[in-house]
Amino acid sequence: MFDRLTDGLLKVIQPRWLFRARRKAPGVRRGPVTHVIILDGTMSSMETGEESNAGLIYRLMSDHAGPELSVYYEAGIQWTSWKNTHEVMMGRGINRQIRRAYGYLASRYRPGDRIFFFGYSRGAYAVRSLAGVLDRVGLLKADCATERNVQLAYRHYQAGGQSDAAQVFARANCHEHAAVEMIGVFDTVKSLGLRLPIMWRLTEPRHSFHNHAMPKCVKAGFHALALQESRAVYRPVMWHSNSDWAGRLEQVWFAGSHGDVGGQLSGFAEARPLSNLPLVWMLSQAGLCGLPLPDHWRDRFPTDVMAPSVGMWHGWSKFFLIREKRQMGLDASERIHESAIARGLQFPVRRAVHLS
Repeated sequence: MFDRLTDGLLKVIQPRWLFRARRKAPGVRRGPVTHVIILDGTMSSMETGEESNAGLIYRLMSDHAGPELSVYYEAGIQWTSWKNTHEVMMGRGINRQIRRAYGYLASRYRPGDRIFFFGYSRGAYAVRSLAGVLDRVGLLKADCATERNVQLAYRHYQAGGQSDAAQVFARANCHEHAAVEMIGVFDTVKSLGLRLPIMWRLTEPRHSFHNHAMPKCVKAGFHALALQESRAVYRPVMWHSNSDWAGRLEQVWFAGSHGDVGGQLSGFAEARPLSNLPLVWMLSQAGLCGLPLPDHWRDRFPTDVMAPSVGMWHGWSKFFLIREKRQMGLDASERIHESAIARGLQFPVRRAVHLS
């Protein structure tokens, strides 16, 4: 039912920021499917040559999507006119973004399928929170994935998922277990849009319920981080190692700014070979986790350790005057990528970080 409602709505509004891989006709028996959910950052673009690293993962995977591979992509909030400037500034829309991705996944997932999450910037925060929904509440069974139940599942998530009502709801409507093979994120920042000065403080309480920690339902987490980013509004949201979690966690620092690591280059194509370094690393990890990648995929993404950086003074960045060095060495999962070492960068390390 959820599919029919959302598909009918999409035919009417056809948003340009939402892309879905084709699926098999209803009623056709199928084997295991790999589901790839990709949520992009604020003001991301799918225009050719303008894609972020999250967008490039979508293009790569959608090129060979089929009965055994389902791919979902959604961009972050877009600035379309001065009328919606406040939405970009206030970070509105993340909850709808998470609910849509959750509904899409729930309506298609079957036991035995595999799940992969990818995200950049605010979209990285969103996919981490999406995993939090699966952890706190569970993933709705396909025949229970109605629009109403998606809303109810999200309300239980907002309330913490520990109430008696939430437990009854989960037992009646959700899979007993739905594992996420991997979460791969590029420079996670909080879900507050552009976090312009003062404005972000007004929105902080609205998003405080989100669970962006590493859930037990996730088998592996990989986080590409920007070593040279200094804008305080882009302070990264780190994962923290937990002895109760048995999965694999790597948080790797790369040369460049927030835009370099995430591939949001504002038209500065010369920085693409630098941005491809974290992209290739992320896809390599995904392949090791079982993501089916096309043959010769690396040929699409040439790298150059010495390529120029997009920097931190373009576009909206001119308004972000508060700068600070990022803190490294806060968690045992951190390491510095060999490309940053080859670039000859200085590392503001608080404690020992493994040099790759």
